[in-house]
Amino acid sequence: MRVGHVIVPADDLDAQLDFYTRLGLTVRFRDGDRYAAVTDGTVTIGLADASQQPVAGRTLLSVQIDDLDACVTRLVAAGATVTAPVTGPHERRALVVDPGGNPLVIYERLT
Repeated sequence: MRVGHVIVPADDLDAQLDFYTRLGLTVRFRDGDRYAAVTDGTVTIGLADASQQPVAGRTLLSVQIDDLDACVTRLVAAGATVTAPVTGPHERRALVVDPGGNPLVIYERLT
């Protein structure tokens, strides 16, 4: 069992593709301005305009990264809104808002 993909609303596909590639994901394919798929090699995230959303709404993703501080720095430099990192019992995490207004958690595991 694995997650095949998660659909995320995308009003500005170019801006959201830029955001997710800066996060470190790779573009799998793009279908005009209505849909694009990005992946970490395991999970695929579908960036979809209104015509491609099975259910209109918002999605909260959690993306594990290797270096939270470096990622936060890159995203802030690109103009993203990011909360200060919080340390939990198993991870450090921050809440990010992508260019489409979708909340996303980025986190790194504590060793």
